[in-house]
Amino acid sequence: MTLRTRITLLTAGLLLVTLLLLGFALEGLLRSFLYRNLRGELLEASNQVVRLLNLGGQALLEAGLPPSLYAEVQLLPEENPSLLAREGGISLQRSPALGSQRLVLKEADYRALLQAGEVWTEVGLPREGRPLPLLVYGRRVEVSLGGAVWKGILLVGKPTEGLEATLSQFARIYAGTALLVLFLALLLARSLVARALEPLEWVARKAEAMSARPEPLPEPETEDEVAALVKALNGMLSRLQEAFEAQTRFLQDASHELRTPLTAILGHVGYLLRRTPLTEAQRESLEVVKREAERMGKLVSDLLDLSQSGTWRIEPVPVRVLDLLEEVKEEFAKSFEGEIRVEAPEGLYVRGDPDRLHQVLANLVSEEVNVKQVVAKIQLGEADAALVYATDVTPAVRQQVTEIELPEQVNLVTCYPIAVVAGAPDQALARAFIDQVRSPEGQAVLERYGFRPVGQETVSLEECQ
Repeated sequence: MTLRTRITLLTAGLLLVTLLLLGFALEGLLRSFLYRNLRGELLEASNQVVRLLNLGGQALLEAGLPPSLYAEVQLLPEENPSLLAREGGISLQRSPALGSQRLVLKEADYRALLQAGEVWTEVGLPREGRPLPLLVYGRRVEVSLGGAVWKGILLVGKPTEGLEATLSQFARIYAGTALLVLFLALLLARSLVARALEPLEWVARKAEAMSARPEPLPEPETEDEVAALVKALNGMLSRLQEAFEAQTRFLQDASHELRTPLTAILGHVGYLLRRTPLTEAQRESLEVVKREAERMGKLVSDLLDLSQSGTWRIEPVPVRVLDLLEEVKEEFAKSFEGEIRVEAPEGLYVRGDPDRLHQVLANLVSEEVNVKQVVAKIQLGEADAALVYATDVTPAVRQQVTEIELPEQVNLVTCYPIAVVAGAPDQALARAFIDQVRSPEGQAVLERYGFRPVGQETVSLEECQ
């Protein structure tokens, strides 16, 4: 994922969170405003009904309840919340909107009304389909009828369907507007990010077009962060250029300085080979010195070429592997305490630079007694290459090294014999173990860890050597 995409997505994410928070806040404010106005209307309507009640119950009966409200005046012969929740109070007056239906609250609402004197609640009025949701305000009142004062309650309510429909419509409009704003913001953010990153892309193109030798980047005329970055890079490239020039001078001086002693060595060795009587052993030693001095002279010339062009010169030709190994053996034979044994097919040739191949074979870091130590040296960077068993290159090791398979004609296969020992205390268990190893399940396990699967045939020890 590119930096442009990440910045654009981050901007879109922040904008999305902002729009969501803003939407919830606006919806909450709008809901609070609408329901506050509705509560105010219900309070005003209840006050009007109370004023009529203060004039006497007969005045209320004559005037009636407001037709726009779902209202009812109930007398309380008994202040029992559970009884009221089942049957309601004695209905004294109902608004035309209620018709034959009644406003009956829940037991908890009646209890709160009787204790606090008023209550706000929601009631579902039965009708076809879904019940009609009402916001109901209830308060205790006193009703004068026939010279007697009765305890009662006044319930006034209004439907909330219109308010919820308004809120739903607001949510749909806001969601559509927010999506449109988010889409336009994405396009704008992508364009602005592209414009902001354009100088960095320009710097990257200039850096990619740079030659092998460090060169300063053209500095922009602006005074922004990109210009500061280019100046810092140019400072780093300048220091690299100085280090590169110092390295080049060192290589050139070292090459010239090494040529003088090598020329003297070759001159004296040539004189000894041509003009002095030598034994066979002395002649062989001088031939080795001459050959290695000539190879060193070529390496010095290559070192000089490296200082001038920055690359090694490689001249690949067909090379007979056996001859190459014999040269390395002859070079190290006199200084090696043990025996050097060379094994290679007679007709095996490789294509490569003879001197470079000689360097690889002669640059033997160490010979470890444990394969795991060899693998560890490669992992730690203490050696460039090594010969190990395929089974030692585990999945964890494979992530840190590069595998190079050897050709079949020069590769060796190690066999691990398995058999029942004659003096085994439990030969039946030993045979069962061998059968398990040679079974398809056992061979699958061995193959998973790098071993080659074997068949059920018997292999002799001579075939494994």
